[in-house]
Amino acid sequence: MTTFTRRWFGQGLLLAGSALSAGSILAAEAVAQDDKRSANHDSAVGSWPNGYDPEKLGKDVSLHFLNTPQVRTSHITYPEVCTWYGALELARVTADHELQDKLVVRFEPFFTTDKEFLPPRGEHVDFSMFGGLPLEMYILTREKRYLDLGLSYADAQWAKRDAQGLTGETRFWVDDMFMITFVQVQAYRATGDRKYLDLSGIQIAAYLDKLQQPNSLFHHAPDVPFFWGRGNGWFAVGMSEILRELPADHPQCGRIMKGYRAMMNSLLRYQGADGMWRQLIDRNETWPETSGTGMFASALTTGMRKGWLSKAQYEPAARKAWIGLAGYVDQNFDVTSVCEGTNKLNDYEYYLLRKRRTGDFHGQAPLLWSAAALLRQV
Repeated sequence: MTTFTRRWFGQGLLLAGSALSAGSILAAEAVAQDDKRSANHDSAVGSWPNGYDPEKLGKDVSLHFLNTPQVRTSHITYPEVCTWYGALELARVTADHELQDKLVVRFEPFFTTDKEFLPPRGEHVDFSMFGGLPLEMYILTREKRYLDLGLSYADAQWAKRDAQGLTGETRFWVDDMFMITFVQVQAYRATGDRKYLDLSGIQIAAYLDKLQQPNSLFHHAPDVPFFWGRGNGWFAVGMSEILRELPADHPQCGRIMKGYRAMMNSLLRYQGADGMWRQLIDRNETWPETSGTGMFASALTTGMRKGWLSKAQYEPAARKAWIGLAGYVDQNFDVTSVCEGTNKLNDYEYYLLRKRRTGDFHGQAPLLWSAAALLRQV
């Protein structure tokens, strides 16, 4: 099914989406250069045409998240956690204290009426990563109750370790690299205790050795030799986030930086003319997928901001990725063409036929991460 998104450029209406050629998108952008620019921030990749400013679009998607009723089945799920964190990060980098306060207040029921919806501790990567959210609340508010809740997840994740020093939650799936390290990096940011970086560094190095392939991309799992888009996106963001904190002299910094740079360079080869990466990165016949594209845009932009990547080499890809991704946001500020939640399976058709969702938190979160990365100063 063809996906269209409506965005205004001056007096004309542009239909942007998977049915448009890259030339159409770029031509519309060129027209917009003669119109009033919307970007006022020092973006990592320049200013933007009207309708594509990451601060404005990110704010709209964040408010949409705030206005979306919370669905509680057994417990809060990781895609919601990721979206919540992305909205908080956007509020932080834009100094939007009103948005930040509303996002913090939204969390209050987890201390009162919604305690039973907290995920279990120390059982699964998808549950443990929740702890990074209250740790972000602590960083913003300095209220100890957030710290205590967040650290209970970070510490439980490493209560049982194997002979290699890896968490008992290790399963060598590509998406683990964000799920495991997110809560650990957040614990370091909240406490300054280097042990959380040390644990994450060991974990990422082991996954790099196990999953990164000669083309510098990552198989979904050792027994599933497919380069799934969002799975690779999780790893890209996981590496970029820990590298933001790792000291240059950390024993694992060089290893992780090498894997990160190799991956970023490889991504340049596989990016489509429309700015998007595909559901299976190396298969051009598969469909453009937004969640992976958003994660790659975030990781690329972070690398340029921090000076790990050459702006001259990578800026065109990051800019094209954001414009491509923003074109998949509909009039309700829902991201379209998002791969549904995905298990691992050694079957090409399985990945090709995954459902494309609209408004799925798997897609809302990466858009917010990439918007925040574009606006972040460091």
